[in-house]
Amino acid sequence: MPSRTGAAIVVVTHLGPQQGELVEVLQGFTSLPVTQATDGQRVQRDHVYVIPPNSDLSLLHGVLLLLAPTQPQGRRLPIDFFLQSLAKDAQDRAICIILSGLGSDGTIGLKMVMENFGMVMVQQPDTALFDSMPRSAIATEFVDFVLPPEDMPGKLLEYIERPLLTRPPRELTPESKTKPAHALQKIFMLIRGQTGHDFTYYKRNTLFRRIERRMNSHQIKEFTHYVRYLQENPQEVEMLFKELLIGVTKFFRDKEAFEGLRTHLIPLLIKKPADSTVRVWAPGSSTGEEAYSLAMLLLECLEHVDPHKYLKIQIFATDINPEGIDYARLGLYPENIAADVSPERLRRFFHKVDGGYQIRKEVRDVVVFALHNLSKDAPFTKLDLLCCRNLLIYLSSDLQRNLLPIFHYALNPGGLMFLGPSENVTGFQDMFIPLDIKWKISRRSESVASLTRLANFPFSLTRHPAAPVHPVGLMNASTPRRESGAFATLVQKVLLRYYAPPAVVINSKGDILFVNGRTGKYLEPAPGLSGMNLFDMAREELNFEISGAVHRATQNRQDAVLEEVRLKTDNGYELLRLTVKYLSEPDTLAGLLMVVFEDLPSPKRNRGRKKLDLQEPDGRDAVVVALEKELKYTKFRLQTTIEEMESSVEELKSTNEELQSANEELQSTNEEAMTNKEEMQSLNEELMTLNMQYLSKTDELSQAANDMKNLLDSTELAIIFLDNEMVIKRFTPSVGRIINLLPTDVGRPIMHFANNLKHSALAEDVQLVLNRLLTLESNIQSNNGEWYVMRILPYRTLDNYISGAVITFTEVTSLKRLEQQLQESARFAESIIETVREPLLALDRDLRVLTVSRAFATQFQLNAEAVKGESLNTLSGGAWSQPDLHRRLLKLINSEAREFDNLELQADFPEVGHRHLRLYGRRISSQGNKTDRILLSIEIL
Repeated sequence: MPSRTGAAIVVVTHLGPQQGELVEVLQGFTSLPVTQATDGQRVQRDHVYVIPPNSDLSLLHGVLLLLAPTQPQGRRLPIDFFLQSLAKDAQDRAICIILSGLGSDGTIGLKMVMENFGMVMVQQPDTALFDSMPRSAIATEFVDFVLPPEDMPGKLLEYIERPLLTRPPRELTPESKTKPAHALQKIFMLIRGQTGHDFTYYKRNTLFRRIERRMNSHQIKEFTHYVRYLQENPQEVEMLFKELLIGVTKFFRDKEAFEGLRTHLIPLLIKKPADSTVRVWAPGSSTGEEAYSLAMLLLECLEHVDPHKYLKIQIFATDINPEGIDYARLGLYPENIAADVSPERLRRFFHKVDGGYQIRKEVRDVVVFALHNLSKDAPFTKLDLLCCRNLLIYLSSDLQRNLLPIFHYALNPGGLMFLGPSENVTGFQDMFIPLDIKWKISRRSESVASLTRLANFPFSLTRHPAAPVHPVGLMNASTPRRESGAFATLVQKVLLRYYAPPAVVINSKGDILFVNGRTGKYLEPAPGLSGMNLFDMAREELNFEISGAVHRATQNRQDAVLEEVRLKTDNGYELLRLTVKYLSEPDTLAGLLMVVFEDLPSPKRNRGRKKLDLQEPDGRDAVVVALEKELKYTKFRLQTTIEEMESSVEELKSTNEELQSANEELQSTNEEAMTNKEEMQSLNEELMTLNMQYLSKTDELSQAANDMKNLLDSTELAIIFLDNEMVIKRFTPSVGRIINLLPTDVGRPIMHFANNLKHSALAEDVQLVLNRLLTLESNIQSNNGEWYVMRILPYRTLDNYISGAVITFTEVTSLKRLEQQLQESARFAESIIETVREPLLALDRDLRVLTVSRAFATQFQLNAEAVKGESLNTLSGGAWSQPDLHRRLLKLINSEAREFDNLELQADFPEVGHRHLRLYGRRISSQGNKTDRILLSIEIL
């Protein structure tokens, strides 16, 4: 790093209580001033600050603060502790760099940095001496750059030179070539086309900054170029989708908030009726920490409730990220959650597994994880608790206004809503009663959400709210008229009020669905408890006319019109036109009927007589005319009724025949159903038998699996099972000494892991075994000096099918050391024999030469190396083949004697001639134990 960067650097490492030399070490590698952080020290640019030993370091308003650690040495997470405070204090100016280290410290902290729009850089694991921390950070997928250390300064300086604070605010940024207004909509369209999710209602500022993070990682400066890049690279759309779905969560986030929630939950649970279900919904659950926190809290609260009530807990945890849902269902979390979960809860609700903690099954069973889009899918209802923390802050105000009424609708009366500390219910105070203002805990009020608020659901299918209506006096003459606008709607309402005739919309049964205009002159409420039915409410003189017209319109699916229908009013009789229109469009109104009442003007000849003809007629002729007209109409109605009756009789006959045929078919079907029922019962019994057999087999398999696991664990053998693609299927815990494997590594290829062996061809050996179906065995040594016998053999199924390979590592370090000791002892003994001045000869139990002294070889002119392994009887042309000597040597071998002395013999040796010798024999012992070796000493007389 150069000396002038404008950045302050804080180094946080895992130090022991007495380690304090890091400042001097770092100062030798940089020209920047390096100091140990002190309590209350304000950070300055171009300075390096080092965490002191046995302290936790945090940052507040640019000031370093030291805290005494509360966790024991083995469970402290100083990097996470500092990064979380850095993210909250510096926000988008925070830069997090994770380097080589053991464990997973820093994983939670980098998520907080990412949530606050900071930058995250991680060392490439292949270049790290300890790659656990870099790999854990990369596994979160919240990383901007993965680089080797030598490439980090350049990328870091490039990022520092373009700080986000120097950019103008989004609201003031004019449209330009590089940022056209429609570019964001195109990006939304591409994401929705590939993932099905619409981000239109998310806050634009948040979206812009996260999109720019992806653009910076690809060195793309213009939005139009990035849109093109998204079109050509579908995988980048997935990466951007994940970037927009950053889910930063942890167990019991804001512990004081959960304690406040506990105080309000206990009274709610006490009031619940016996054998009922406590329903909870946690939208935006991300990787499940918050949902499991609610489950643990509710299980603890049940301890304060009468146990005989048998309350059941059901938590619905939803999110739109399928990977997060899959991770949450597994319930496996790293060891660093110990900083957020108390030891009591860890013991009660978690299992300790290799590399982390897993939620116990009884807790996982009360949480149901599901994919759910809050902006378009139907909500979960009848809830006692709705927990939506730190999700609304990412949504636009319009979407928030639509969601809160839905939340009110989803909650039971008296249900609780739990929001994040930065969220509120502004504008909906009538729906929720605040219980805890600081931690945003509210209770559902008894007010009913208006239909206009609930009608906007689902939001993805609704239109944007219409523009506000301007007073007519202020309307500009040049303002274009919009057919669907509010102004046009008001005008249409006025036209309908003053110029459209009264009408009602009914179904075929006469039930009134809609009323337009004033219909009181034609309809009146029927006595009793009758509903809104046209046939019941029509006036007496209109009832028959309306019934006939509705019948004709329904049968013919055509309009029916009756002219000059007489209606009696307080002022006499009036004429009206009765029209029944059959509606065939739009689709939502198809099959309905519209009954229209239109008043007709009085005939001209009656207007001058003050409507005498419309009054009740007094003269005989008028009565006759009226009666004839009514008789004519009655005959017409009677003829129509007779024709309809005959048609109905024919239809009834045909229907009766069809019913008889259908009855016969039903009887036949009933007989078949009875037969099928008997067959189903028999099949059900067979299935029950099979089910019991399967259950028994399952128990046997479970027991066999348990036995196999205990067998493999008890042998302490390191065994790895691979498939044909060299993907890890299973391994024993002892493998961890050789290859750093975790339970989550099952399903990954063996080539992805570095081993601790001085053997670089492990993958090639496995491939050789798979190709040739042979067994490979070799002795290999680890980097820490241990020896193993590695055997690689094909994995054969019961039907003799090759389904991969098995690698076993048997530790033979002690055997290797013993072998080495024996070799050293043998070499030591041989060196002693070779260096003594007397002629000596060492023999095995077969009287073969093991070694000879230099004096023996010189005296008898033999090659010391050539005679090794040669029989004593053939040595020097058989000169040593003496019966007395042979007999005494056999006694030594058979343990009949321990030694013999002063054995004299004379022999002719080809190399040196006749010699007179005196021999001494001893059986060699090792630490008091007999051996099969004999030492023969020669004295030349």
